[in-house]
Amino acid sequence: MNNTETPKIYAACLSAYNNGYLHGEWIDADRDSDEIMDDIKAMLSRSPMNEIEECEEWAIHSYEGFLGVEISEYESIDRVVELAQSLAEHGEAMAAYLEHYSFEDIDGFEDRYQGCYKNKQDFAEEQYEQNGMIQQIEAAGLKACYIDFEMIARDMFIDGYTGINCGYETFYVFCDY
Repeated sequence: MNNTETPKIYAACLSAYNNGYLHGEWIDADRDSDEIMDDIKAMLSRSPMNEIEECEEWAIHSYEGFLGVEISEYESIDRVVELAQSLAEHGEAMAAYLEHYSFEDIDGFEDRYQGCYKNKQDFAEEQYEQNGMIQQIEAAGLKACYIDFEMIARDMFIDGYTGINCGYETFYVFCDY
């Protein structure tokens, strides 16, 4: 992950919450879902309401370390784990991807992700370089310095690519097809 913060959720006992108590626990989310569920069950067993009624219901009342990706109160643990692992593997690029695409598209990240560039123009220039187009232009007797990569990039991002700007010279590019 680009930052060193471990993704965590704050799982809270709803029985305690509904009776005016704040009882919950911060749980690392970058582990197996069964381990997380065991931690949630252990937290519920220690609830102050457990002497009055069986505590089974819980919710995610807070979270951290998910690089700005939002998690709902009743998100499934399997989904939380998949998100935590994807963010650990791909960092801010995955967070940018999920900002534009839905969680259901998370498996498409590998196919769509084109890389991180300074800007659209930088991406277009690298594509021309990688595809041998600059060499072909120069072999035809033309100078590559006259190529208007700003206009080429504009056209590329009208249809075919999506770019997400995440700060100074941090521009993530995803293929739309």
